[in-house]
Amino acid sequence: MAPLKLFFTYFGGKWAAAKRYPIPTHDTIIEPFAGSAGYSLHYPERNIMLYDKDPIICGLWDYLIKASEADILKLPTEITDLRIMNMAQEEKWLIGFWLNKGSASPRNMPSTWMKSNTRPKSYWGHEIRNRIATQLQYIRHWKIKNIGYNEIPDIQGSWFIDPPYQRSGVLYRYSSKGIDYEELSKWCRSRTGSTIVCEQEGANWLPFSQFRTIQALHGKKGSKISKEIIWTKGIELLGVTE
Repeated sequence: MAPLKLFFTYFGGKWAAAKRYPIPTHDTIIEPFAGSAGYSLHYPERNIMLYDKDPIICGLWDYLIKASEADILKLPTEITDLRIMNMAQEEKWLIGFWLNKGSASPRNMPSTWMKSNTRPKSYWGHEIRNRIATQLQYIRHWKIKNIGYNEIPDIQGSWFIDPPYQRSGVLYRYSSKGIDYEELSKWCRSRTGSTIVCEQEGANWLPFSQFRTIQALHGKKGSKISKEIIWTKGIELLGVTE
């Protein structure tokens, strides 16, 4: 089936770049640092197993997996300040990630970019809300668990590992400062099945290869360029293009 679009945006998300990563070799896809699950969204019909240490990410995915279409369609589209709105916490998280695209945490108020109305279909509103509602049916079988990567049992599958980057992953709530990259390297090498590990130029905890250059979201100082690198095991790095 065709890829699903994002249920929420997240800092460092891989949805746009996912089509350039190798195709999964197994029916089961495991994302130990789930975030917005950009890779899995391209293969939603497979057995998707998401894990994340951040309880907000896990709570939001649990809500989406279980929510009805009516639950989403009843959410308000006019947002001033989520802190004073009568909604469940998970609903506020969902909307909050759309108030300022690419954030590491959900926001309470619309960003300057959203208020400028330059790209109204890219932020929270009727179109995003309706799209999420229609996609829920495709993730009912997904699983999410709030544990760290080193607590995940090793199973046969396609592992897509996108941790906070060694040099620039400090913005996450559970950032790169809390990761032992030597331990993570050993853990990645030991996975059963096939493995894809994402990183940024300069990381040295695995023998990474150059992958591609991507342009990040626009900000106040313009767009930033990120040179992505990759390490794989049990999967051929073919057909990767800029």
